[in-house]
Amino acid sequence: MMNYGEAIKYLYSLGHETLAMKLGLEGVRTLTRAFDDPQRRYPAVHIAGTNGKGSTAAMIEAVARAGGLRVGLYTSPHLIEITERVRVDGRDIDAEDFARLATRVRVMCERLVEEGRQPALPTFFEQVTVIAFLYFAERRVELAALEVGLGGRLDATNICEPLVSAITPIGLDHQQYLGETLAAIAAEKAAIIKPATPVVVAPQVAAAMSVITARCAQVDAPLVLVEEPSHELEMIDGEAEGKRQGMNSRPLLESGLYRFRYRTPLAEYDVRLSLRGRHQVVNARTAIHIAEQLRLRGVYLPPQAVADGLGRVAWSGRLEVVAGEPPLLLDGAHNPAGARVLRAFLDEYCPAPVTLIFGAMSDKAIAEMAEILFPVAKVVIAARIANERAASPAAIVASAPQEDCELIGADSVAEALSVARRRTPPGGLICACGSLYLVGEIKQAIKSRAIAG
Repeated sequence: MMNYGEAIKYLYSLGHETLAMKLGLEGVRTLTRAFDDPQRRYPAVHIAGTNGKGSTAAMIEAVARAGGLRVGLYTSPHLIEITERVRVDGRDIDAEDFARLATRVRVMCERLVEEGRQPALPTFFEQVTVIAFLYFAERRVELAALEVGLGGRLDATNICEPLVSAITPIGLDHQQYLGETLAAIAAEKAAIIKPATPVVVAPQVAAAMSVITARCAQVDAPLVLVEEPSHELEMIDGEAEGKRQGMNSRPLLESGLYRFRYRTPLAEYDVRLSLRGRHQVVNARTAIHIAEQLRLRGVYLPPQAVADGLGRVAWSGRLEVVAGEPPLLLDGAHNPAGARVLRAFLDEYCPAPVTLIFGAMSDKAIAEMAEILFPVAKVVIAARIANERAASPAAIVASAPQEDCELIGADSVAEALSVARRRTPPGGLICACGSLYLVGEIKQAIKSRAIAG
């Protein structure tokens, strides 16, 4: 059997998760059939979308745990360890179980190739997805929340047979794989909608909504629409105090949190969100409707469990604050829609000088994200992420708008963080954004420093 290190080495030898990606379902279907379809042994929620699908999946996990269920959560990418992708009851799969299951999957993959039932080894993402399916079956989860990796129609997770599907807000991202228009991207994501299976849909632009509506009609899937939040949302106590005091760790920790009341035909909810940002209200309302549809289909999640879970959910790398002087705000905003959400948060809650660490994948809309985010900063540090898809610091600087900010290149994320700490004045803020891979490297650097210190 492989140990954990060997399992990681093997999986990464299959190629870069995105660059070596093979969109299609036949390979993963053949593999899961060889294991007697573990994904059919528990009810599931399947969540697609451009932004918010990971947060929504984490909310469903928290709600189900508050309701007393044993729940599995499958998400991607990870920030530090691959084991973060597969969780049961809020705990990452441990290294030994991951290695054991990775060995089982590897042996089966190699057998299928030898027998001519597979033309080549399944990809990194296909094998990790099957590891998750097997682990959830072993642990006898009572519900699994499954986040789509990329797109939907040909994503490995799309072989599941969910009780409820959901689609979070759709925007332009991964156009080279999913299509150049919102309608084309929406069609890829709407393909997770299964016959006669309800789908909860967050507010969408018209082009995306028309595609989703047509898909629901085609497969006779009930469509559940999420209401757009009103402007009269209540901010949780501590907001005004944080804004009065300026930028230090404690007020920032208390900033951007919302309370809202939401009435559906089935219940009324009073929710105090634990995740920052007005956009999380949309994700929370989506989670509320998912929970209600699950309840209608025999998975009992009472309204109080829904409210309790939404008040406890944690999700790393999404407007996450790391306390200190200066404080550090981590956000995985990796496309223009995510950048606009982050910019709105910075404009509203961060009046102090901002030092921006920015790193992104080369296939992203870097110039557009830079136009949105760079003007808020006094200093922008373009960081080289340790990923073969990553944009170089020079490419990031070349994409920057002509704004009144200082642009600095850094050959590593650790160097960028060191420079940011030196250049941020007292009372200032460091914000790291542009990619979840960047966030992961920063969290690893902070963790390594804490261990060394």
